[in-house]
Amino acid sequence: MKITSATSSDIPALCELLAILFTQEADFKPDHDAQCRGLARIIGNPEVGIILVARQNGRIVGMLNLLYTISTAFGEQVALLEDMIVSPDVRCAGVGSQLLEQAIYLARLNGCKRITLLTDQANEPAQRFYKKHGFGFSAMIPLRLFLK
Repeated sequence: MKITSATSSDIPALCELLAILFTQEADFKPDHDAQCRGLARIIGNPEVGIILVARQNGRIVGMLNLLYTISTAFGEQVALLEDMIVSPDVRCAGVGSQLLEQAIYLARLNGCKRITLLTDQANEPAQRFYKKHGFGFSAMIPLRLFLK
């Protein structure tokens, strides 16, 4: 298993993983063109964030996307864990843990003071996974306004 930063040549495989993720999430649906655009914007602008990929025998089997912003509460950089998905055929083999541990390491290295993520309320396995890695529930609740 090797964890690396994504490159533009990885976008087709990443879109396949995001299609799996967005069929599992209640708020989103797969949109290949939108996912390609978003991935390209992040990969092309490292100050925006980083996409990590897990490769096994040359095949991308997982991805994690960290986006950076500034917190006025901390006066420092923080990260949003926007997407994380592991291919169903390699789940429970440590791929997700390796991706998340590398993301936490890189966030610290880049001076981030916090990582925030969202997961579906009904996705208890994901909640257990993140809690196992030190994440906890926030007193804050997410609200969204979709703009068209």
